[in-house]
Amino acid sequence: MILADLFSETYSNLFGNKVRSGLTMLGIVIGISSVIALVGVGQGATQQVTSSITSLGSNLIMISPGASRNAGPVSGGAGSATTLTMDDAEALKEQMTYAKAISTELSRRYQVTYKGSNTNAQVIGTETTYPTIRNVSLASGSFITDQQIQTYAKVAVIGPSIRDELIGENADPIGLTIKINKIQFKVIGVTATKGGSEINTSDNSIYVPISTAQRFLAGKSSISSIDIQAIDEKSVDAAQQEATNILLERHDISDAASADFRVQNQADIVSSLTSTTSTLTLLLGAIAGISLIVGGIGIMNMMLTTVTERTKEIGLRKAIGAKSRDISLQFLTEATMITFIGGLFGVLLGWAIATIMTKTGLMTAMVTWPSVLLAFGVAASVGIVFGFYPAQRAAKLRPIDALKYE
Repeated sequence: MILADLFSETYSNLFGNKVRSGLTMLGIVIGISSVIALVGVGQGATQQVTSSITSLGSNLIMISPGASRNAGPVSGGAGSATTLTMDDAEALKEQMTYAKAISTELSRRYQVTYKGSNTNAQVIGTETTYPTIRNVSLASGSFITDQQIQTYAKVAVIGPSIRDELIGENADPIGLTIKINKIQFKVIGVTATKGGSEINTSDNSIYVPISTAQRFLAGKSSISSIDIQAIDEKSVDAAQQEATNILLERHDISDAASADFRVQNQADIVSSLTSTTSTLTLLLGAIAGISLIVGGIGIMNMMLTTVTERTKEIGLRKAIGAKSRDISLQFLTEATMITFIGGLFGVLLGWAIATIMTKTGLMTAMVTWPSVLLAFGVAASVGIVFGFYPAQRAAKLRPIDALKYE
C-alpha cells in the first residue's frame, strides 16, 4: 500500500464521521491533558520545595531535637523534644572549626494583637547571626542585637505579611507596640519580602531575642533548633560530622544511631522532600492515566464498530489482492491517528490548564518538554495497543465471508 494512499484513506474514514471520531478523541484529549496538568503540578511542587530550601540560606546545617533516650518516643514527633540547650550551642561555637556562623532558635506559634487586629503567627526567638545564616534581609529598621539578648529586651522584628495584616499595608510599624501572647513588644524592624511557603515562612514570622522568648513566652531553657553555616560548600559534610561528634560527646552517647538529636544539611532535606513530591507526581500521573485507559477502550470500541461497518469493503479489498497486513495497517493507522490528534489537543489543553493555575495563584504547575514528549509517546502507545485487536480482527476476515456479510 502506497503511504500517500494510506493517509488519504485514513483521513477520509476519520473525517467522514466527524461526530464519532470527535467523541472518541475527546477521551484521549481529557486523558492527556489530565496527565500534563497533574504531572505539571507535581513538578511545580518539586521546584518550589527546592527553591524554598535553597532560599533558607547557603551551606546550611540544621540540628533539631530528637526523642530522649530516657523518655522514650515523643508524641509530638521529632522537633517537639527538649534535648537541645543553649549550652549545646555555646559548645558548638567554641569547638567547631568548619562553622562560619551559628545561631539558635526557639520557635512557637502565638496570638499576636495590635489594637483591634489580631493574628496567629510564628514567633522565633533567635540571635544576631540569624539573618546571615538564613538569608533574611531587612526592609526597614534593625535586627536584634547582642545587648538586647543580654537584657531580655522585649523587641520584635516582624515580617511584611504580619505588618500588612496587623497594622496596615505598607505601613511604617517602627516604634509601635504589639502584643505577643498578651506581652508588649516594641517593633524595631521589618524584614524584606521573601515569598512565604510551608518551608520558608519569613514573611509571616516575628523575631524576638532568644533570651526573651525563653523567659517570657516559652518559659523554658531548651531550644527548637541550632542553625550552622559552614565555611563553604566543600566544608558542609565536614561541619556536619564535626557538629555531630561534639553533641554526641556532650550528651554522653557512643552510638550515633541512638542520638537524641538530628543533624541535616540542605542536600538531605532536598532529597527527602523531593522524594516525597516525586512520589506524589507519580501518583497524580497514575490517577490521570486511568482516564487514558478509558479513552483507549473508547478507541477500541469505535474501531470494532468500524470493522463491522466496513466488512464488505474489507472483503472487496482482499478479493482484488489486498493483503492481510495492508488491512491491519489501515485500521492501526486510523487508531493511531485518532490518539495522535487527540494527544496534540490534550497537550495544548493541559498546558493551558497548568498556565492558568500558575497565573491565578491556585497552585504552581510546571510543564516540561520531557512530560510533553512522554504524553505523545503515551498517546501513540494507546493507539497501537487498543487499535491492535480491531486491526487484527479486520485482517483475519475471509473474503468470501466478508462479501456475504449483510
